[in-house]
Amino acid sequence: MTEPSVVVDEVHKDFKLRHTHSIKETFLAAVRRKPLTTDFHALDGVSFSIAQGEAVALLGFNGSGKSTMLKLISGVLSPDSGAVRTRGRVAGLIEVGAGFHPDLSGRENIFLNAAILGMTKRETEERFDDIVAFSEIEKFIDTEVKHYSSGMFLRLAFSVAIHTEVDVLLIDEILSVGDEPFQQKCLARIRQLHDAGKTLVVVSHDLDMVSNLCGRGILLREGNVAFDGDSKRAVELMRQ
Repeated sequence: MTEPSVVVDEVHKDFKLRHTHSIKETFLAAVRRKPLTTDFHALDGVSFSIAQGEAVALLGFNGSGKSTMLKLISGVLSPDSGAVRTRGRVAGLIEVGAGFHPDLSGRENIFLNAAILGMTKRETEERFDDIVAFSEIEKFIDTEVKHYSSGMFLRLAFSVAIHTEVDVLLIDEILSVGDEPFQQKCLARIRQLHDAGKTLVVVSHDLDMVSNLCGRGILLREGNVAFDGDSKRAVELMRQ
């Protein structure tokens, strides 16, 4: 038996929702003794584990806690209680291009963003040509990113992330970027990574795509696990 890639153990995560947006509103609310904030229980004792090489979809409607869970697995957020443990290198396609600098060229941003994603300079150099070819923006690679269209930016950012040396790949709605041929190319690349034994954790509103890409679905409702099993069954339950 191999060690699991991801273990989520009794995880709780709360957020404070503010009800005022200015000093005046805050003052009036305080005078009227109205609450300034309320606690939102994003995750309420969630537990599951993901085996090495599994492809798992996190499903649920808006506010169910799925994106929060993905950020906890990535390390962007920390749980209020409980624990999240991961094995190997984890890379998140959560906020693609978040580390890009507009005044640097595409070439410079590849090295910058790859370093943020945990790659060494040597690893990036070895993959550089593949990253540029996948992005299909070779002619503009030495142009400052601030002159890129949104489509060019996302192509390059996704290409860097998808070529990262990774054990666990986290994907959040990223396949909605670009035109359909590029989306299909991205999906094919993700399937290649899964076939190579990488662990996938996917969040997407495209239920047909995730049920085909992932064998297992974890359905979250109001911060709790409502179902954990076959992905197609999880999608059926969502659609009821």
